[in-house]
Amino acid sequence: MKYLLLSIIASTLLTIGCNAPSNKEVEYGNPEAEGFNIQDSDPEAIAIADEVMEAMGGRKAWDGTKYIKWNFFNSRRHVWNKHTNDVVIEGIRDTFTINMNIDSELGSVKLGGTELTKADSLDKYLKRGKGMWINDAYWLVMPYKLKDSGVTLKFLGKDTTQQGVMSDVLELTFESVGNTPDNKYEVYVDPDSRLVTQWDFYTKYTDSLPRFQIPWDNWQKHGDIMLSGDRGGNRQLTEVAVGDSLAMYFTK
Repeated sequence: MKYLLLSIIASTLLTIGCNAPSNKEVEYGNPEAEGFNIQDSDPEAIAIADEVMEAMGGRKAWDGTKYIKWNFFNSRRHVWNKHTNDVVIEGIRDTFTINMNIDSELGSVKLGGTELTKADSLDKYLKRGKGMWINDAYWLVMPYKLKDSGVTLKFLGKDTTQQGVMSDVLELTFESVGNTPDNKYEVYVDPDSRLVTQWDFYTKYTDSLPRFQIPWDNWQKHGDIMLSGDRGGNRQLTEVAVGDSLAMYFTK
């Protein structure tokens, strides 16, 4: 089930908020990404997304964060230069290192310490690396991507999390992003902290029941932003770190 759950996520390409965000967020703004479906998104949902951003440290702090590191379920380690989209992916269970740019899909790959030189093999592993990063990053930073390209946001009202907390629920559907844009998420936002505390995954946006429900627990401050690494049970994102000291990964 664990591996099915991970592969499903990888195919995805992350109180009613009637009050305006705080002055801090209004001053800097939380503009939607180009391609965000603002026309079909609910104003209430957009307002809640802005509150979530503010609760995590604010858009200015997010934009200013350059390097993020995490260990994805003790399977692979990522270091991401968010400003350039350069990434280093290190295998933990398997011995590999991928250095690449997510946008250009150019880079280098080492398997067992040996660098790949054949173009077809290199291309295959770089595409695989991009897929790993898309999946694994969404498990960590989805709440920062509520107004991402291709997203439509709806406010579904209130519902109770698995922990029994009545929360605001946002629906995320997608258009022309990822390999399976029919996916749908329902994201639960705590009424007090305004942090995401649960997500429900639907294989198709027409499904009435979620494929699974996953908590977002143990929010911690890293640098100027908040990140959550606890997805319940053995689904843990560990070694979470933020800061310029991670630049060393890109100079090896």
